[in-house]
Amino acid sequence: MPMLNLEQIKEIIPQREPFLFIDEVESIEPGGRVVAIRRVRADEDWCRGHFPGEPIMPGVLIIEAMAQTGAVGVLSSPAAKGRNAYFGGIDRAKFRDKVVPGDVLRLEVELTGIRSRGGKGMATAYKVLADGSAKVCASCEITFMFG
Repeated sequence: MPMLNLEQIKEIIPQREPFLFIDEVESIEPGGRVVAIRRVRADEDWCRGHFPGEPIMPGVLIIEAMAQTGAVGVLSSPAAKGRNAYFGGIDRAKFRDKVVPGDVLRLEVELTGIRSRGGKGMATAYKVLADGSAKVCASCEITFMFG
């Protein structure tokens, strides 16, 4: 059972389809660590053009999925009620494996240094393998600002 389903996620962050890139939240420590899941589908808009005949999820969308995961953690705390979190920066982004339709991503964000105007988070995207193990496919440091 997910801790938060899609409808509950929509109560916390403003993103909506087709630009909502997390399906459920497995665990959350408001202002701390968040783990979310994204099931990559073959009917997503980017599949037609990135790349025709060999759809690969764009790295920027993987980063966006990690950022949305972090936003759930930041915006779920009572102190952030009614606020929004915007990108302030992306540092040390690395892509280690491609993500394709049918993959399941486990998105983990550890929030650090949260202040009144924003904060940072260390984000990692793992591809969940058939045997239940996971392989890192992307990571970065995300800086956000409150709006």
